Amino acid sequence: MHDLSAFRKAEIPPPAMLARKPEDAAMEEEALRELLLLLKKRRYAFVTPTPLSHSRILARDAARPARDLRDVFGWNRPFSPDLLDRSVMECLKRAEMVEHRADGMMRSRVRVSSLDDDLFLHSSYPTVDRDAVFFGPDSYRFARLIRQELAMRPARRGARIADMGAGTGVGAIVAARSCPQACIVMTDVNASALRFARINAGVAGFGASYVLADTLDPVAGDFDLIVANPPYIRDRQGRAYRDGGDGHGAAVAWRMAESALSRLKREGRLLLYTGSAIVGGADALRARLSALAESRDCTLCYSEIDPDIFGEELEGPAYRDVERIALVAAIFTRRH
Repeated sequence: MHDLSAFRKAEIPPPAMLARKPEDAAMEEEALRELLLLLKKRRYAFVTPTPLSHSRILARDAARPARDLRDVFGWNRPFSPDLLDRSVMECLKRAEMVEHRADGMMRSRVRVSSLDDDLFLHSSYPTVDRDAVFFGPDSYRFARLIRQELAMRPARRGARIADMGAGTGVGAIVAARSCPQACIVMTDVNASALRFARINAGVAGFGASYVLADTLDPVAGDFDLIVANPPYIRDRQGRAYRDGGDGHGAAVAWRMAESALSRLKREGRLLLYTGSAIVGGADALRARLSALAESRDCTLCYSEIDPDIFGEELEGPAYRDVERIALVAAIFTRRH
């Protein structure tokens, strides 16, 4: 599990968080914004599958280079230097997001996924780096959960919204689309994630505050709505987007819930989308979250979205006593 204590009080001063000159970082971010806008104009769309599905698709014709934009920015295949039009190629170069290969081919160092009319930048395939930023099936399910909840009970106009562990910013952007004039805060322990989130939100038409932290501790004030899609797998590679820490990967989700519930306004909600390891038929996370809700004067609606995910993880030593990993939604509402 990561030691996150050093990040708790660090606020992101966009766009200079990464190790380069502020003016260079600003130019790179502007190039990535232009790239997303160009792809939107070209009606680019790509639904990102799981990494296992991605690898299987590439394995069908491993030597084939990219033929179109979906191959370049979706499947992340190598491409010939003359495949992309000049404007798209210039954006990649200015953003320093093009990899030059020894065989003369190129490869994008970013991928782009679509969700309805929005596009989301995220890391290239495979997402093996510790600071990789992932967008995939969980992102789509998380978005659906937020939409369904806000359709049943809309947030008030101008609501204050926080997205904890924002990643690409999908939770905040989807919530904001259902809430006119929302005031948005995004937090994450990964500076690369906040960089992508800032670009994605800007292209979607939303401004926000960005804070490098694992909880809401550095952020002032309370919230009408908090959404969170924390990592929930005990990841052997320690990747920030995937490693949920102790308790079979539940530690980050628990810490986020504990932080968020103390920051809800009256009738404010926390929408927690996460996974829970089931041991001997018992859901330990559900029991802990139920007790936490009662202690914080909140109601809890808890449900399984999918009873069995990431079955391959059960082969690892961290899951030797686990019978299944359930995908769950925990919706907290503050009473008073």
